[in-house]
Amino acid sequence: MPNHDYTTRILWTGNRGEGTAHYKAYDRTWDIAVPGKPVVQCSNDPLLGGDPAKMNPEDLLLSALSACHMLWYLHYASDAGIVVTEYADNPVGVGEVGRGGAGRFLRVTLRPHVVVRAGADMKMAEAIHHRIHEVCFIARSVNFPVGYAPTFDVAG
Repeated sequence: MPNHDYTTRILWTGNRGEGTAHYKAYDRTWDIAVPGKPVVQCSNDPLLGGDPAKMNPEDLLLSALSACHMLWYLHYASDAGIVVTEYADNPVGVGEVGRGGAGRFLRVTLRPHVVVRAGADMKMAEAIHHRIHEVCFIARSVNFPVGYAPTFDVAG
């Protein structure tokens, strides 16, 4: 299968006039500006002085993992004849900061809540979650464990 190229544009917006003349002279803000798509304003982690109102790299990674899982879940559910009427996830990532400030994710747990139409095979609905790591581009690209703790409701 051929390779795929993915591109983005990151534009630093944190120059307050002095550039990086010293550590406190600049903001850790940037825009994700992919042509033809809405701009996403970002900052670093609030633990490091970032703007808590803006997305940070950790938010984006966690969101990408969750979205990739969701899209594959919906695909596999459709193939299995399971009608999903709602899907929401509240993933939790656990990180650590080591010496010198270097950080990393230790693990992520996806916690999707899925509402399925009455009559769905609930064992299959659960099992699908555990197949996705084999195919999800993002989950296959990270070097930490990704776990799953799904919950379900049945639509009347």
